Amino acid sequence: MQFDIITIFPDFFAGPLDYGIVRRAREARLMDVRVHDLRAYAHDRHRTVDDRPFGGGEGMVLKPEPLFEAVESLLGDEVQPGNSGDERERILDREIVGARFTENVLRERHAVPLQDAATPINSQRSDANQAIVTQANTAVVLLSASGKLFRQETARRFAQLDRIILLCGRYEGVDERVAEHLATDELSIGDYVLSGGELGAALIVDAVTRLLPGALGNEDSSINESFSAVDAGAISAAQATNHESPFVSTQGERITSHGLLDFPHYTRPAEFRGWPVPEILLGGNHEEIRRWRRERALEKTKRNRPDLLGVE
Repeated sequence: MQFDIITIFPDFFAGPLDYGIVRRAREARLMDVRVHDLRAYAHDRHRTVDDRPFGGGEGMVLKPEPLFEAVESLLGDEVQPGNSGDERERILDREIVGARFTENVLRERHAVPLQDAATPINSQRSDANQAIVTQANTAVVLLSASGKLFRQETARRFAQLDRIILLCGRYEGVDERVAEHLATDELSIGDYVLSGGELGAALIVDAVTRLLPGALGNEDSSINESFSAVDAGAISAAQATNHESPFVSTQGERITSHGLLDFPHYTRPAEFRGWPVPEILLGGNHEEIRRWRRERALEKTKRNRPDLLGVE
């Protein structure tokens, strides 16, 4: 798996991606992260990547040209970045190694180039961005407060790909032609507004990496947790055979959604400040523990995230 992050703040990623599972996965060569400076694809001497919005309004908008050229360069198209010689080679391609950037010279990309971006504007995504996924097993993701919500099922879909290119929005927003004709996905990480897409990009890298085979010490860790895919499979199987949902709440309600939170966890000491660990977890009856955990997961989901439950 290769992640490419396009941003105006490449140094932002020197720290967040140098710890835990992401670092171990990178060191094991299960994935690779490359950070690209968007300003390297601007042609003027100030490396301008934003401009005032048409129609007036507050703030500045990221221009389409640098973003299109950045993605097309990564996928194999010829571009003319705004820098030349050693300066272009310095900022155009950086590979994260440890907590620092190792500078690399430009090298040939082996991916399917985008189709001509100059397609008529319409309400549907153009053939160019859809071809990225079908031909190169690649997603181009625009991080935007206006995007669809990034969920665990999105992370699972991304984990099946070979490459993900993450476009970090900034300022007031990004020229809409990027969303319409370049990005395969426009995603938001929540119902709030951040200063830019960098935090969201780091979040997606982490969420997808931990689903890659070999990234976790125990492969079951990605199954027995919140938003687990196991629940989805069980419910789909039940629906396919006209069986009732296998998950029932303590009130006898059939749960039709598979977006369950994780069950509560406890560790030593068995009693802390008068608060004991539930006795059932100390008894060693695995079937009873399994049922208890299922019930507690349903209760916790209903209490903290009722929007995830479809109750009949």
